[in-house]
Amino acid sequence: MITTQSILSKLAKITPIEVAYAHCDVPCGIYDPHRAIIAALTVIRMVDILSDHAESIKTAEKDEHDELELKNNLIRAVGVKEDHAEIVKSEIRIIWGDYFKPEHKDKFPELHELVHEIMQLGSKSKQTVDRDVAKKLLDQTNRFAEIFWETKGMATARYKAPYPTERETVYPVSKK
Repeated sequence: MITTQSILSKLAKITPIEVAYAHCDVPCGIYDPHRAIIAALTVIRMVDILSDHAESIKTAEKDEHDELELKNNLIRAVGVKEDHAEIVKSEIRIIWGDYFKPEHKDKFPELHELVHEIMQLGSKSKQTVDRDVAKKLLDQTNRFAEIFWETKGMATARYKAPYPTERETVYPVSKK
């Protein structure tokens, strides 16, 4: 029986197939900056957790097991912070590269610089434990979302996130 898999396997032996990773190069038309916003909130939260745990290690007299648990939590929080800073960068890069067109750049001349700043803030958020940098990453990601939704003809509103960061996030306002 000839299957797609068997055909691809035979083709791969003749000509190696390079794996490509993409959000959606169909193009599917499904773009939403919400994942980037949530990831930016997560970066802020991880910075807060790291600060809290660092204080616990310095001030508390713990037994070896408790100290090991605290260090484990620190390491995990660093990993999550870095992963989510990269999610912000990836999500913004996809929307910027695949969705935005020249007419959007003309209407929003700050778009290119805004994306560049988000990329730099994402990197800086990975390199540091600076809450101000993490907050700025969220602020700029929110601005990006406002621009995105405006290009779709949708108004936006800012709401206080129901998470421990309590930072404002941008949401589209549905027309009913």
